[in-house]
Amino acid sequence: MTEQQPYESVRRYPHFELRRYPDYVVAEVAVAADFDRAGNVAFRRLFNYISGNNTGGAKLAMTAPVVQEAGQSQKLALTAPVIQAGPLSGGGGSAEFVVAFVLPAGLTAETAPVPSDPTVKIRAVPGSLAAVLRFSGRGSEANFERRNNGLQAALSLAGLTPVGAPRFARFDPPFKPWFLRRNEVVQDVREA
Repeated sequence: MTEQQPYESVRRYPHFELRRYPDYVVAEVAVAADFDRAGNVAFRRLFNYISGNNTGGAKLAMTAPVVQEAGQSQKLALTAPVIQAGPLSGGGGSAEFVVAFVLPAGLTAETAPVPSDPTVKIRAVPGSLAAVLRFSGRGSEANFERRNNGLQAALSLAGLTPVGAPRFARFDPPFKPWFLRRNEVVQDVREA
């Protein structure tokens, strides 16, 4: 079974779950593509990294989820970030996205194998408190946008303040039937 990113469930709200994520490490790639293609464009480079395309040829276990978020240059729409002005505005144009594999627990940015591909970067991500809306179905731009809008409204009603850009998490391979796939919108929130 695929290792899942660890978290602690803090509280369940009617439309989302509040989770505490510990520090973790990702291997990530920035790609210029539309939302629906970004994951496919980045996947092979990331998969090659965990399959041994690194100094030492170390093979790493596949973990879940695969995380996608707007690149640093993206502007965020609405008062609550997550809907990117470019990629999630229905325009269908290319933008920069960062797609990441969460590396197995126990690895640090210092102990993770160094990528042979210079487009693959290793980054330590500090722990956070995050609101998570889980849904099944396709991990398309339209589905993430609709779920994100609902999450942002639910956060406002709960009195929670979003921090930074959201992450769009996909847990299942593309060959899994669409109605069984697990996806999440993950939005960091300010500590109370």
